[in-house]
Amino acid sequence: MARSDSTLSGIERTFGSDEVIVSKTDVKGRIIYANQVFLRLAGYSEAEVIGQPHSVIRHPHMPRAVFKLLWTTIQSGKECFAYVVNRSKNGDHYWVLAHVTPTFDSKGEIVSYHSNRRVPRRDAVAKVEALYAELLDIETKNPDRKQGMETAYQALNDKLQALGVPYDEFVFAL
Repeated sequence: MARSDSTLSGIERTFGSDEVIVSKTDVKGRIIYANQVFLRLAGYSEAEVIGQPHSVIRHPHMPRAVFKLLWTTIQSGKECFAYVVNRSKNGDHYWVLAHVTPTFDSKGEIVSYHSNRRVPRRDAVAKVEALYAELLDIETKNPDRKQGMETAYQALNDKLQALGVPYDEFVFAL
């Protein structure tokens, strides 16, 4: 289901401040639940997304380094907040403030992940877009895709270290 930039419409979708996008994935990131708000914004039916990787809605302008940070955080058992731009099936996009948490079984093992997404503040999106463009530029300039992501991930961590804050605090300070 990978798509290129040529499938981008340039149209931004929005949702109500009282709405919450909810999805759950298994430990490998495959969707096991999506609420109606998710389905409406993403433009998919439930049958189209269940069992698919959550990256089915990944926007190509979203730096892979941010997803590396998110996955590293949640796989360690911690929650993560992040601004994310997603892509709808038809190429539209929508920004969210995501809160992703691991779900544990009775033995303390992670069995799934749960994500709630709310409407982000527009001023914060404007600030994060600049950072994400910078990280994406680092990723795409490297001919080795994995090395590009690692270099951007290090640049993100260096920026956070210079600010003296973890990513969640950076997100809330925007």
